[in-house]
Amino acid sequence: MPHVLHPSKREPFKLTLNTDGHSHPVENALAVAALACGVVAFVMAFFPSAHVVGSWVGTLGFGVGLYSQYVSVTTPQRALNIVGLVGSFVGAALGIVHGGFLPTP
Repeated sequence: MPHVLHPSKREPFKLTLNTDGHSHPVENALAVAALACGVVAFVMAFFPSAHVVGSWVGTLGFGVGLYSQYVSVTTPQRALNIVGLVGSFVGAALGIVHGGFLPTP
């Protein structure tokens, strides 16, 4: 058991969405777009005066996230999609509650 005495050589941690070794630029872009829309919609949910932005961006992010989840290939893409979907849903729902898709006079 000489391998026990020597420290193991590990590869450095790399943050990647392509865990299968293949490049997926469209799927990666969709997953990042869904996440970005989800974050924007979720943040806009905390400002009732920004209900128009939250509603529209949340609805857009929810649609993009659903399609991105449908075409995703790797698990990290799916994780970003779920986070984006939840953020988009919450942002759109609270945006609708605060006033909807159109500006209030």
